[in-house]
Amino acid sequence: MKNPNSSPKRGPNLVAESLKSIFTVTLVAFAIASLFTAAKPIGIFSGEFSEIFSKAIKAQETPAEHWPTATPRPKPTIGIVVGHWGDDRDPGAVCPDGLTELSINQEVAALLQQKLINEGFDVDLLHEFDDRLEGYQSMALVSIHSDSCTYINDVATGFKVAESRHNPRPERTARMVSCLRNRYAKATGLGEHLSITADMAEYHAFDEINEETPAVIIEIGFMNLDRQLLTQDQSAIASGIANGILCYARNESITTDQ
Repeated sequence: MKNPNSSPKRGPNLVAESLKSIFTVTLVAFAIASLFTAAKPIGIFSGEFSEIFSKAIKAQETPAEHWPTATPRPKPTIGIVVGHWGDDRDPGAVCPDGLTELSINQEVAALLQQKLINEGFDVDLLHEFDDRLEGYQSMALVSIHSDSCTYINDVATGFKVAESRHNPRPERTARMVSCLRNRYAKATGLGEHLSITADMAEYHAFDEINEETPAVIIEIGFMNLDRQLLTQDQSAIASGIANGILCYARNESITTDQ
């Protein structure tokens, strides 16, 4: 006979509740673990990490410095006096057929100017009595002239070079003369005619230009016996003068073949 005051046994129910709690906790833990497993971690050596690291570094980089563009150095200047250009009083030598010294000088000077420009120089083409000659200063000055069209004798052929005598550094002018003699003879095949006139030795421009400017005057040939060269091969003449100037400007060996 059951005792009405006795408590009912709860053993089976307690076990069931405990199992239920354990199952619930396990289920929740499994769900959380699944969530973490599904998320791919960023490994320290993974591609994603490298990319993120690279972007972070780039964001901290100091922008490259922009240096100012260097100011180009001025080109050296060569002065070329075109003999008798602009001088209405004296057009230079004139041949019986009308060939003028001025026309030859102009052709040669124009070719010479272009050759020197191609070599990186600035070139001033100057009139015979150009106002710019007063105090003119440059790396060098060369005055171009042609010799007489009158037949003198069978040896009246060749070129002549004379220098300024008042340059305070005569060794520079002497070197330019030597360079011109050497290079001009090689380019044209002409020999040097050793007869320097007073007009060459005392050329007016020598006393007008800045004393620091080495200057020479060149008679490129006789309009009589050297006429073929002067009228048909001005390029060789211009090359000879240009090569002489380059020899001087670049301190080349005077005996170097060109």
